[in-house]
Parts: sequence; C-alpha cells; structure tokens
Amino acid sequence: MALTTEEKTEIVTKFAQAKGDTGSPEIQVAILSKEIDKLQGHLGDNKHDSPAKRGLLSKIAKRRRLLRYLSLHNDDRYGKLLKALGLKK
Repeated sequence: MALTTEEKTEIVTKFAQAKGDTGSPEIQVAILSKEIDKLQGHLGDNKHDSPAKRGLLSKIAKRRRLLRYLSLHNDDRYGKLLKALGLKK
C-alpha cells in the first residue's frame, strides 16, 4: 500500500512549486490522495482490516487539514490543486 519511489517522484515533479521542492502542501496532498486511493482499493477486498481502516481515516484527516491550510493561505493554489486532483466539484 505504500507508494513506490517512482510514483512519489512523478507526483513531486508534477506538483512542485520550484526546483527542489519536496514538501509543499500541494505535494503532500497529492501523495496522500494517491495513498488514500490505494487503501480504498485494499479495503474493498479486505473489509475487516481494522488497522488499514484506521490508517485510511488518519490520512483523510491529514489531507483535510492540509487543504484547509492551503485554502486559508493561498486560494489560487488551492483551486488549482482541487482541479488537478479532482477532489471537489
């Protein structure tokens, strides 16, 4: 369920704000979204995997906090990120 190095580097290059950027909120949200998608697929097959459910809920909460931070501090970047990830309509 963890992301491979190739997947992470692809996400970093797509959402980086500047060269060498690896920790901006956009990158963190994109990585969390990819991990959430993988966990949801896993839980579709393994419904009784309680630790995975707990991990999924914690990742969703962290993504929500990061999105709230981004919406409060830079609304343009927030809107672009939502469109790129297809999170909200």
